[in-house]
Amino acid sequence: MKEIYLDSNATTCVLPAAVAAARQAMEQGYGNPSSTHATGLQAKAMMDGVRQRASRLLGVGDGRLMFNSGATEGIQTAVLSALCALRERRDAGKRIGSLLLYGATEHKAVPESLAHWNRLLGLNLEVRKLPVDAQGCHDLQALDALIGDAAMLCTMAANNETGVVSDLSAIAQLLQERGADAYWMVDCVQALGKLKLNLAATRIDYAPFSGHKLYAPKGIGMLYVRAGAPFTPLMMGGGQEAGLRSGTENMAGIAALGAVLAALDDGKTFRSHADLAAFREQLVASLEHAFPGIVFNMPFDLSLPTTLNFSVPGLSSKELLDLFDAARVRVSSGSACSAAKALPSYVLEAMHVPQWRASSAIRLSFGPLIDAATIAAACARIERCGEALRSSCLLPSALAPSPQDGVIQLSVDGQCTWLLSDAASAGCVVIDPVAALVPRLAAFIRCQHLALRAIVHTAPPADHGVARLALLRELAIEQVGRVDIDGELALGQQRLRRVECGAIHVYLLGQRFAFIGTLTPEALTPLLDAALVTQDTVLCAAGDDGSICSTVRTAREGTAPASELQLDAAALPTFLRQHPDAILVDVREAYEHAACAGTVFEGCEVRSVPLSRLAGQVAAWLQQPQRPLVFFCRSGNRSARAAACLRRLGHGAAWQLNGGMAMADATRHTLAIAA
Repeated sequence: MKEIYLDSNATTCVLPAAVAAARQAMEQGYGNPSSTHATGLQAKAMMDGVRQRASRLLGVGDGRLMFNSGATEGIQTAVLSALCALRERRDAGKRIGSLLLYGATEHKAVPESLAHWNRLLGLNLEVRKLPVDAQGCHDLQALDALIGDAAMLCTMAANNETGVVSDLSAIAQLLQERGADAYWMVDCVQALGKLKLNLAATRIDYAPFSGHKLYAPKGIGMLYVRAGAPFTPLMMGGGQEAGLRSGTENMAGIAALGAVLAALDDGKTFRSHADLAAFREQLVASLEHAFPGIVFNMPFDLSLPTTLNFSVPGLSSKELLDLFDAARVRVSSGSACSAAKALPSYVLEAMHVPQWRASSAIRLSFGPLIDAATIAAACARIERCGEALRSSCLLPSALAPSPQDGVIQLSVDGQCTWLLSDAASAGCVVIDPVAALVPRLAAFIRCQHLALRAIVHTAPPADHGVARLALLRELAIEQVGRVDIDGELALGQQRLRRVECGAIHVYLLGQRFAFIGTLTPEALTPLLDAALVTQDTVLCAAGDDGSICSTVRTAREGTAPASELQLDAAALPTFLRQHPDAILVDVREAYEHAACAGTVFEGCEVRSVPLSRLAGQVAAWLQQPQRPLVFFCRSGNRSARAAACLRRLGHGAAWQLNGGMAMADATRHTLAIAA
C-alpha cells in the first residue's frame, strides 16, 4: 500500500525536475562560480539565472537576495545583522528601543536566535513575546502599545503549525503610523509558493526562505535583505555571494531550487489556490466523518488551504499518529521540529485553546503539487482509521459488541489500571482505577456492553476514590458491588478472590494472575506456601516501570540478564525460512492493526497481541520457551519492551524487529529498487 505523505509543512519530496537539475549540476555543471575559466563561468551563469528568477518572483526590487543553507541560517543572519546595527547605534549615543519583539507563535528558531545574539553582543535587551488572539493572529492592540519601545520585530507570513496567515499590511501600517524604526524580519518559509509576495513594496527588512518546504532539497535557502537595511555576514572567509555569505555555493541545491522556481513561474505545475481549498474541504469532510467531535484548531478563512490542525476528544496525539501511520498516512504532532518532545503545542497554548487540544493536536499539511487521486485515497484511509477506532471501542459505534476474555493493562504517568473482562458473562472488573484513564475505561465498557461487576483497589487509593466515583458517573451507575474481604466474585467461569497481604489486598484470578498493587516479592511467600499462587502465576502490579508484568519465580528469584535478540528487516526473511515455526507478533494496539491495509510481511502468519494485552498471553508463550517469537510494532519501541519482558520471564527465543514496520517497509522498498 503506497504511502500518502501529508506532512509537507515539515518537508517535501524533491520535484523530479529539481532532482534532474541537481544531477546535471553535479555531473556537468560542477564548476566553482568563483572561478574565471569557462566551467566556472557556466556555473556562475546558472546561479545568476536562478537568483534573477527568484528576485522577480519575490519582488526583490533593489533589495539583495543571497543563497544560504536554509531558513535557520537566514534567521540567524537577519537577527545578527539587526542586533549589530543596534549596538552600533547605541554605542554612537543614539536611542534604540528596549524590546526584541517576536510573535508568540513564531518558530522556536526566532526567539532562541534573539536570545543568543542578544547575550553574545551584550545588548541585554528584553526579549518579549507579542501575544496572539484565539485565532492565532497577532494582537495589534498589544503591538500598538509596544512598538514604540521595539528595537526589532519578528513575525511570520504564515504559521507552520496552524497555517494562519499574518496580517502583514496591518503590522506595516502600525509601524508607519507610529514612526517606528524597529528592524522587521518576516519568516516567509511557509509562504513560498502559497502566498503572493512583493517584498520590495513592503516595509520588511529581512525575509528568510527554505527550499525544502517547496520540493527543493534540504540544505538550500535564501535570505532577502531590503535595500538600505543593515547587514552583517554570519559567515566570513571567502567573499562569496558578493561578500554576504562566504563559503563555496551549494550549486546542486541552487540548481534544484531554480527548477522549483521555474515550475512556480510556469503557472501549470502547481495547483491553484482554489484547487487546494477544494482538497482541504474533502479532507475536512472525511475527518469529520471519521472522528465525531473533532475540533479544528485554526480558522479556515484565515489560514493557508494546505494546512489542517485538529484534536479529537479522548485521543492523544501519539495514538492518532500511530493510527495514521498504520494506515500509511504521514502526519505530524504540531511542529515536526518539536514533535519528539511530547510537549503541548506552544502555538496552540499561545492561542489559549484548552489544554487537551494543545496536548493532542495533529497537523495535516500538503503541498501545491498534490493531486486529486492522492486526496481521494487519503480520505478513504482517514475514514478507515475511524472504523478502526470504532472496532476497538475508542469511538462510539453501532456495531454489535464482541466481548472477549481479557486482561488489559492501561498506563498513565507510571500508574497502571487493570481491566478484567469475561466474554461468557459479559462482565468486567476494574482494578486500581486512575482518574486520567476513566474516559478510556468507560468507552471500552460501554462499547463492549459489559456489566461492571466491581471496582476494587489493592490499597487505599491516593485520590480517595475520585477515579472510582468518576467511572461510576461516566457509566451512569449509582452503585457497584465490591469484593468482600473474605469472599470471591464470580466472573463467568472464573473466580476473582481477594487475599490480605499486610496492608495490600491481592486479587487472584485463579492461579493464573495475581494483581498485587505495590506488593514486594518477599511478601509473596505466604501465597506460595498456601498454594494460592504457583511459580508461574503472572504478577500484575499497580506501577508501570516498563516491565509490563512478571511471574512469581522471576519476582522472587530474579533472572540472569538475557542478551537482546534483535533482527534487522533485511535478515527477517532468512530467519523465517530457518524457523518456520516462528510467530510474528504485532504489539501495536488493535486499532493500528485494524487500520493497516496490507502489510510488509506478506505470506507470514501475524498475530495481533497489543502491548496492553501482553500480560494475558505470556503464560501460553512460556509453555514453549524455545519457539521463536518475533515482536514488531511501528518503530521498534514497544516491540523492544515486549521482547525484553518475555526474555526476562525465561523465554529463550523472544526477538525484536529493529526499527519496526517503518524500517521493514524501507528495506523492502530499497530491495525492490535494487532488483
